Formats: sequence, structure tokens, C-alpha cells
Amino acid sequence: MFEYRQVIARMRMGESDRRIARAGLMGRTKVSQIRAIAVAEGWLTAHSPLPDDAAIAAVVSRKPPEAHQASLVVGYEQDVRSWLEQGICGTTIHEALVRKYGFSGSYSSVRRFLQGLKHGSPDATVILEFEPAEAAQVDFGKGPTIVDATTGEQISTWIFVMTLCWSRHQYAEIVRDQRVATWLGCHRRAFEFFGGLPKKLIIDNTKCAITKACFHDPEVQRACGEAAEAYGFSSLPVRRKTRRRRGERNRE
Repeated sequence: MFEYRQVIARMRMGESDRRIARAGLMGRTKVSQIRAIAVAEGWLTAHSPLPDDAAIAAVVSRKPPEAHQASLVVGYEQDVRSWLEQGICGTTIHEALVRKYGFSGSYSSVRRFLQGLKHGSPDATVILEFEPAEAAQVDFGKGPTIVDATTGEQISTWIFVMTLCWSRHQYAEIVRDQRVATWLGCHRRAFEFFGGLPKKLIIDNTKCAITKACFHDPEVQRACGEAAEAYGFSSLPVRRKTRRRRGERNRE
């Protein structure tokens, strides 16, 4: 149920099913099923409390996921076409249908309907644009080996870097281990340094042990997930194929 709650928390932050699935919590089909349940239960409304594990378990155990039907969108086709022509994304269109008409369908039904409209082809290159405080990139990798001046001991280090995507301001810290407490402490000190926190964190280096553990080790995942829930941000690992090439101009 912890993973379900994390998924619902991300949905409340406005994340799409695709983005949540990329974070590695669960598959995209399962995410869309959880969204259907969350919409039906009113868990995604602005002022409703985040359900606890017991509440989620009770609903999931007694209620099968809603069957997604693209035909549910047909009655709103004129509005959907208009919004799509204005460049409005699918998740926002779904939210508008829910808010304006009380739409009961899932985001997946809207997504399939939009695909059926065959509205143009995706751009080969996408320039990432961010608003102030929208996102920050986190990079955590191997640092230099330093020598203790007193004992002569060689000490391995790691470098934590948080970069604000809009301003490119950075916070960097050298640490001596990859413990979860260290990883979370670096985040807290970075937030204190910036005097706030972004809506989402993009983990830019998934090769190092701690960031890999965040998405594969249940105990580490829970610690990092609870920190994100408490602070109110979401985290997303960058897949290798989506990372920009060195020297490539990319406004972030």
C-alpha cells in the first residue's frame, strides 16, 4: 500500500501516468488503474486528505479497476479538439474534463482518444522549459580520494550536487559515504541553502548506489519516499537514453 500512496501523492502533484511509471514505482497500466480508483474516491481533489494505507487497502480489495473506454470522451470531442489545437497536454485536458463536466473516465481513456485524433507528429527535438521553483536536478557520483593529513589514510568521497533547472544555481557537498541518512541530509541542507524547495527533483545520475537503491531497495525507497511526501516534492530518475549529450545546448 505504500507504493500506492506514493503514486496517489504524485498524481495530486499533477504528474502524468507516464512520468510516474518512469519513476519505477509500478507499470503504466497499473498506474492508470490506480488513477481511476483515486478519481472515483475523490482522492485527487485539492483539499482532500491523502488516504492512509488502510483506506487504500480497503478500496483496492473491494473494488476492481475501472474499465477504460475511449468512447467516454466522445461526448466532449469539440472541447477536446479545441484544447488539443491550443497545445494543451493530455493530463491537463483530463483534469479540465473532470473539473468542468465531472468526467468519470480515466486519463488513459483521454490519452487513447487523443491518439486516435492523429494530431500531428511529435517533434524530433524537445527543448525543456521550466518555471522558477518547478524542478531541480540532483547528481550524486564518485568524488576524489582525499588523504587524511594526520593518519595518511586514503578516504573515498562522493559529491552531491543540486542544480535549480530555471536559474542553474547550484549547491554542492562532498560526503564520505552513501548512507540513506547522508543522502537525505544533503537534500535538507540544499533546501536550506536555497531557502525553499522545488516541486520535483530530477535524479540525473542513476549509476551510483544510493540513487539506484532509492528505486529498487524497499527500505531505502520507503525512506526517500516518505521524505518526498513530507516535503511535498516528487522525484524522477532520468533514463540514460534521455540525457543530453555533452555540450548540447538545452535550456533548462
